[in-house]
Amino acid sequence: MKEITGALDGRGLRIAIVAARFNERVVRALVDGAADVLRRIGVADDDLTVVWVPGAFELPLVAQQVARGGSVDGVVCLGAVVRGETAHFEHVAGQAAAGIARVALDTGVPVGFGVLTTEDAAQAEARAGGKAGNKGAEAALAVVETVRVTQAIRADGAPHARMVAGLHGEG
Repeated sequence: MKEITGALDGRGLRIAIVAARFNERVVRALVDGAADVLRRIGVADDDLTVVWVPGAFELPLVAQQVARGGSVDGVVCLGAVVRGETAHFEHVAGQAAAGIARVALDTGVPVGFGVLTTEDAAQAEARAGGKAGNKGAEAALAVVETVRVTQAIRADGAPHARMVAGLHGEG
């Protein structure tokens, strides 16, 4: 059995962090956690870009434009949506999640989801460097690992594509 894995090695990778300004104190902590872990695994400061957008709803569009620009290997999306007394939470959180997933699928560029969806500010703070760790750092590590996995698959000659072609009598 062949296994393909991705290393947590950021050397030579160009990574963009797209961050929502809404709930900026929490999101700033997510950005700091992501940037710190990326530097620790070898991403150079010159290869790290942070792009600020108004809120979580704007993350997918800007992440898509960054990914399509061709100057990055991966994108980390960071934001914080805290439940309120209206349906705003469900609409923003759901659309941000769906849009961010679509960016990765449509562009082929790995995109990390680091958008907190919490009941209150205390939960958000706990996930932005508090008791629950830093979800920005986790999303950044996921992007690097996914970039390395996709690179390994391409270097291996796309075994899945060969297998599918073989199943259809083309290989």
